[in-house]
Amino acid sequence: MTTASAPLKIPRVVPQRKPRTPRENIPQTREERETILREVRHYVAEQTLVPPVPMNDLKVHADELVAALGTKEIYRDYIGILINNELWRETLAAVPFERRLLMVPKCLRVEAKCPAPFDEFGLLCKSCGLCSIQDLEYEAEKLGYAALVAEGSAIVMSLIQTGKIDAIVGVACIPVLERAFPYMEAAAVPGVAIPLLQDDCIDTAVDEDWIWDYIYLTSDDHTRRLDLSGLHDEVETWFAPESLTTIMGESEGDTEAIGRAWLARAGKRWRPFLSVAAYQALRDDATEAVSDDLKKVAVAVECFHKASLIHDDIEDEDAERYGEKTLHEEHGLAVALNVGDLLIGEGYRLIGETKLSAEQRAAMLQVAANGQRHLCRGQGAELVWQRNPEPLKSVQVLDIFRQKTAPAFEVALRLGSISADLGKYEEVSEVLGEYSKNLGIAYQIRDDLSDLGEEGDTNDLAGLRPTLLLAVAHEKAKGEQKAQLAEVWRRRLPEGVTFAQIEQWYLDLKAVKRAEDLQLTYKELAIRSLTDLENANLKGLLRRVIGKIFNDTVVKGWCSEVQEISELEKVRAQNSNDTATVTR
Repeated sequence: MTTASAPLKIPRVVPQRKPRTPRENIPQTREERETILREVRHYVAEQTLVPPVPMNDLKVHADELVAALGTKEIYRDYIGILINNELWRETLAAVPFERRLLMVPKCLRVEAKCPAPFDEFGLLCKSCGLCSIQDLEYEAEKLGYAALVAEGSAIVMSLIQTGKIDAIVGVACIPVLERAFPYMEAAAVPGVAIPLLQDDCIDTAVDEDWIWDYIYLTSDDHTRRLDLSGLHDEVETWFAPESLTTIMGESEGDTEAIGRAWLARAGKRWRPFLSVAAYQALRDDATEAVSDDLKKVAVAVECFHKASLIHDDIEDEDAERYGEKTLHEEHGLAVALNVGDLLIGEGYRLIGETKLSAEQRAAMLQVAANGQRHLCRGQGAELVWQRNPEPLKSVQVLDIFRQKTAPAFEVALRLGSISADLGKYEEVSEVLGEYSKNLGIAYQIRDDLSDLGEEGDTNDLAGLRPTLLLAVAHEKAKGEQKAQLAEVWRRRLPEGVTFAQIEQWYLDLKAVKRAEDLQLTYKELAIRSLTDLENANLKGLLRRVIGKIFNDTVVKGWCSEVQEISELEKVRAQNSNDTATVTR
C-alpha cells in the first residue's frame, strides 16, 4: 500500500487546449456521443452484417438508428462510421499490433505553439506535451504499430498496396474518412475510424479515450467487450435493499437497518465499480459469472466509504448530503457514530467471509486497514487545522486530498485485483498506488469545482472548509482582498462579503482556471502512470475507467457570466495537406 508520508510537490501543469464546439454534423456533447456509441454496439450485435459493408448500405442502417434514437438526421454519416467500426472491431482485435497502422492527423497539434519542424518526410514531433500526438505515437510504436502523422485517401491506398498493413486505426474528419472508405472497402482491410470533432484542419479535437480503446484492442484482452456503463449500472443494482440482504444476510435490529438504509442511499458507486473493473481485468476466466465473493468485496468497499461519510459529516457539522438530512441530523450524533462504526465492521466481516484463499483474505484485510489509517490521517490534518485555522497553501490542500480521497480509490482497486489473482496483483501493485494517488487528487479537485454556484453538489464554502479554490485565490490576491480571504480561511465571513462574491473572486483571480488545469494535470498523470504497465488488460481498462469517471461527472456552471461567455464562444466557434511521418 502506498504511504502518504513523502512530501507532495505540485507538478508542472500539463498545457490544456481551449475546448471547441464540434461541427454541427457531430453530436455536441461527449455524453450524447457515448450514448450513440452504446446504441450502435447494441444494434450491430443484433444484426447479421458481414464486413465490408458498402457505404450505401451503411447509410441505410445509419438512417434506421437515427430514427430509432430520435436524433438529428445530420448525424447520419457520423453514426455510419461508428457502425462500420463495430463491424470490424473483432477482426481488428485478431490482427497483431505489428501488422497495424495508426493514422493521426497533424491538425491535432496546437498550431500556434507547436515547436515541431517539418522536413521532406513531414512533422518531426518534439514531444512538447501540448497535444496528444506524442503519447499516441509513443504507445503505438511501443506496442509494435507503424505510426503515421497524415491524412488523405492517396496515402491510405499506397499503404494498403504495400501488403504490410493488415488493419488501420485512423483519426480523421468525416470528409477525409468518406474519401478513404472506398479504398478500404475495395481491399477489405479492417479499419476503425475515430472522427475528429471539427474539420477545419486547425487545432482539432477528438474523443481520445476512443482512440486508446482501439489501440489496445486485442483478442487476448477479455475486457474488450466490457461495457463500462453497463458494468456501473450492474454494480448499482447490488445496493438495492433486497440485493444487500442477499449479499450481507438479514439485518438484525434498528442499528443494522439504519446502516443498510444509509448504504443503499444515493451515491456514485465509483469505488465498488473500480473494484469490479480491476477484477475483470486480472481474472483468468473471462466467461465466469460475477461471483458472490466479488459482490461482497464491492459492498465492503462501499461500507468503508459510507462509514467515512458519516464521520466526515459529523466532524464537519454538515446538515445535508445527497439532498437529504445527514445521518446525525436524522438520528442523532450517538446513533450516527455507532452506525459508522458498524459499517466499518461490516466491511471487514464481508472480506473475511469470502471463500478466497487465506493469503488473499489476509492481503485484503491489510490493504483495507492501511487505507483506513491513511484516510484518518488526512481527515485528522483537516481537523487539526480547524482548531487553529490559518490560510493553507495549494500544496497543503492537495496533500489533504491525497490522504483523504486517494486511499479509498486505492483500496478499491487493490481489493478487486487481489480478488482476481494475488500473483498478478503483486506485479501491478506499485502502479495501482501511483494511479490511485493522481486519480484521487483529480477527483477531489473536481468536487471543489462542482461545489461552485447555487446548484453546487456540496457546501464547502458555506462550511468554511479548506478548498483548492480558496488556497489559489488567497495566494493570488493582494491588499484588502487577500486579508478578506484570510478571514475566510479563519472560518469567518468578512462583514459585507457574500459567498457569491467570493466565488466571483475565484473567477477574477483565475483560481477556477488554475484548479481546472490541475485537475486535468492529475488526470493526465494518472494516465501516464500506466505507461510501463505490462498487463495490457489492466492498462487498457484503467485508461477507459478514467474516461468513464470524469466524463460521467458534469461540472456545473458557477455563475451566469461564465455561462454567457461559454454560449458566446459556442456561437463564434460555430461560425468560425497531406503531411506524414512514418515510424516503426
